[in-house]
Amino acid sequence: MKFTRRTLQSAAALTLLGAFAATPALAQEKPKVALVMKSLANEFFRTMEDGAKAHQKAHAAQYTLVANGIKDETDTAAQIKMVEQMMAQKINALVIAPADSKALVPVVKAAIDRGILVVNIDNQFDTAALKEKGIQVPFVGPDNRAGAKLVGDELAKSLKAGDKVGIIEGVSTTFNAQQRTLGYQDAMKAAGVTVVGVQSGQWEIDKGNTVAAGMMREHPDLKALLAGNDSMALGAVAAVKAAGKTGKVLVVGYDNIGAIKPMLKDGRVLATADQFAAKQAVFGIETALKALAEKKPQSSMPAEVKTDVVLVTKTSSK
Repeated sequence: MKFTRRTLQSAAALTLLGAFAATPALAQEKPKVALVMKSLANEFFRTMEDGAKAHQKAHAAQYTLVANGIKDETDTAAQIKMVEQMMAQKINALVIAPADSKALVPVVKAAIDRGILVVNIDNQFDTAALKEKGIQVPFVGPDNRAGAKLVGDELAKSLKAGDKVGIIEGVSTTFNAQQRTLGYQDAMKAAGVTVVGVQSGQWEIDKGNTVAAGMMREHPDLKALLAGNDSMALGAVAAVKAAGKTGKVLVVGYDNIGAIKPMLKDGRVLATADQFAAKQAVFGIETALKALAEKKPQSSMPAEVKTDVVLVTKTSSK
């Protein structure tokens, strides 16, 4: 069963914000929600955390929030430990942006077994891994493939058939990285553009820079770099400048973080996608609170709640 963001918001407005206050026992024992994110070195997740904290402050009578994130995008062990620590704090719900689509599934299963409600945001858990553990975890987030295709289609307007481009992928074991790469490939294939390589920049600026520089050395006639997030796009922009190819090698990204906005305005970045970082965690929290208010078990929660993703260019950027 799928819900739209509007369905979620309207239902949440009517249900979750009144449900807890309407029941004296629950009003005295506010549910505790844990938000576990990926790297807080990434502006996207800091924005996500700020949005969640602002929502909790505005609804302080309804729930309490504990939030944390790892230091390194690929440190799955640290994130697993973080979830275990959250479980020890007797949380009622866990909203998680997993660093790996498979590695976090066992600890999430442990949380569910303890009666903790789990909601997945940002990076979708691997369906087969969930099935193997016999659990269902709702994914609240955008269609990453469709979002990346929007960006790729915009880039294609500045390319011609036969041009060569490279894709800087996020962490290759993550579902959202894979989906964004597929979206970029969809757009390039439709335009007759050749993707000469897909390499992981691990979601990070420095690694994105290294991959971009390597691709341009290997393919001197490269026309564009498609980065799976804006952090890697920042690294790609720096590599393009260092190679003396600003304006000759186009760069696109994904996330619409603050640091990318000046680059959209001056053309160093052609386009990105906005998946509304400040609201993503909030959508997950609202989904969890609604389920808690309705005493809905994990197994009967919706499989997916779609949220918005939009194209951002020089003309649409604010």
